[in-house]
Amino acid sequence: MNQNDMPTVDFSLDGQPVQALPGETVWEVAQRHGVAIPHLCHQPGLRPAGNCRACVVEVEGERVLAASCCRAPQPGMVVHTHSPRAQRAQRTVLQLLQADAPATTALRHDSELQHWATATGTPQHPGLKARGAVQAEAAQRGTDASHPAMSVNLDACIQCTRCVRACRETQGNDVLGLAFRGGHAQIVFDQNDPMGDSTCVACAPTT
Repeated sequence: MNQNDMPTVDFSLDGQPVQALPGETVWEVAQRHGVAIPHLCHQPGLRPAGNCRACVVEVEGERVLAASCCRAPQPGMVVHTHSPRAQRAQRTVLQLLQADAPATTALRHDSELQHWATATGTPQHPGLKARGAVQAEAAQRGTDASHPAMSVNLDACIQCTRCVRACRETQGNDVLGLAFRGGHAQIVFDQNDPMGDSTCVACAPTT
């Protein structure tokens, strides 16, 4: 049976009956019905990863919130994208990421983090920002401008892995990776080489 022959899935989204097409995630169904769910690590065209947890939704009867970008709908499922519990979790994620943003570097005018913080009415938390600044200073990596075609501000990285997935799965170059563990985890080029010394070929954006 190919995907086109698979039946649709009936479930409830924010009190409305909806149908998921074969292979769709909760996030994709919401997007198709005009329901905006915050998301940072997810990018249409890339494999869903569920890393950032900004897109969590509440599923009735389930103990934990679900990452909508990689959650497959089930028949009869009741999903709330903007319940108080889901919104608290979404805003907490955005506040934590804002706290980690480098204080010395302004966010880009098209920053997705700032967009979703504004869209959800999520202000910066002063206490988290102060703590985040100390942690960020201790782990500062700075801007890597060693490549002749582009530069990257590694201090502003939120480890969404979109670049890793695009490099590995879309472009097929496998230059970017996620190294180390826990709080020391970071995006690296090859074996943690400067970008200009790596095998990066500065391929064009995929989206």
